[in-house]
Amino acid sequence: MIDSLLSADFGSAPTNIPAMVLGLLIAFAGGHAIAWVYMLTHSGLSYSRTFVNSLVVIPTVVSLVMMVLSNNLVTAFGLMAVFAIVRFRNILRDTLDTTYILSVIVVGMAAGTLKYSTALIGCMITIGVFLYLWATNFGSRQRYDMIINLHWGRPITELPDLKSLLFRHSMKTICASQRSHEGYEGTDLSYRLLLRDPDRMDELLMELRGMRGVSRVTGLKAEEESEV
Repeated sequence: MIDSLLSADFGSAPTNIPAMVLGLLIAFAGGHAIAWVYMLTHSGLSYSRTFVNSLVVIPTVVSLVMMVLSNNLVTAFGLMAVFAIVRFRNILRDTLDTTYILSVIVVGMAAGTLKYSTALIGCMITIGVFLYLWATNFGSRQRYDMIINLHWGRPITELPDLKSLLFRHSMKTICASQRSHEGYEGTDLSYRLLLRDPDRMDELLMELRGMRGVSRVTGLKAEEESEV
């Protein structure tokens, strides 16, 4: 009975069951690997468990679709008609999410067309690219680590004392704002710092608060510049 079931596929060519199973398993494994990389490297607020699940399911489904098409033009047009009726409306918040979707689709297409070596090698290289971008933090721009606001109560001519303290802790110091006006005692200053050691931020704040003439010290950790 099982033999009759497996041989009842009356397509244009007989179905190679072992090749079909192997293709589906390769697509499933490739989707799993890419999904694991996505879980490891993802950052931000748009993480979704259902999206991760889709990275596993999509290549398997696409692989099956490619096997069903099997260079059959009539079936291909029929599939296009089905997708025209069933519309998928899901807005991806992150451009990289779209890249993950495209990757698993291609892996599924390669497995579905029985190009197993292409599916495996392509999947491994794609995973390597994703891991490289994550490990090197490629594309991020962070020109400073910390923003410091303070009130300077001493004469402006004595500012080099403050700059000397900031220089000991930072590789780059930019005075973003310096405000003083008639009738107002002292000067309000705002600095952007690229710290030598970001872990010593609290030590810098303590030294500033203990310095003569410095008051109202506030520190804000700067986040990396990202697209909004």
